[in-house]
Amino acid sequence: MQTDNRFFDDMAKMMSGAMSAAGGMKEEMEARMRQQMEAFFTRMDFVRREEFEVVRDMAALARQENERMAERIAELEGKLAGAALKKAAAPKKAAAPKKAAAPKKAAAPRNETAKKAAAGAAKPKTAKKKSNTAKS
Repeated sequence: MQTDNRFFDDMAKMMSGAMSAAGGMKEEMEARMRQQMEAFFTRMDFVRREEFEVVRDMAALARQENERMAERIAELEGKLAGAALKKAAAPKKAAAPKKAAAPKKAAAPRNETAKKAAAGAAKPKTAKKKSNTAKS
C-alpha cells in the first residue's frame, strides 16, 4: 500500500535539488582549485618535465665525460711517472767543462772626484817638450 504523503515528496524533491546544487558546487570548486594551483605553480617558477629530463640527460653525459677524463689523466700521470723513473735510473752524462769566465769590467765611478781620478789614470801623462828655439 502506498501512501500519498506530501511531506515525504517535498523532502525528496528538496534533497534531489540539494544534490544537484552540491554537484554543481563541486564542479565549480574543482575549477577554482585548478586555477589556484596553476597560478601557484606559475609563481613558483617550476620547470616542466621535458626541461627537467633534458637537463638530467645533459648532466649524465657530463658525468660520463668527467669519468673518462679522470681515467685519461690517471693514465697520463702513470706514463709520466714511469718516464721520470726511467730518467732517474739512467746514468748521468759527464757535464761539459765550463768555459773560462771573461774578466769583469771595473765598476763605473760614482762621483765626480772618482771620475776625474779614473780619467787621469786612464790617460798616460806626457811631459811637455821644451822647445830649443832661441829667444831673440
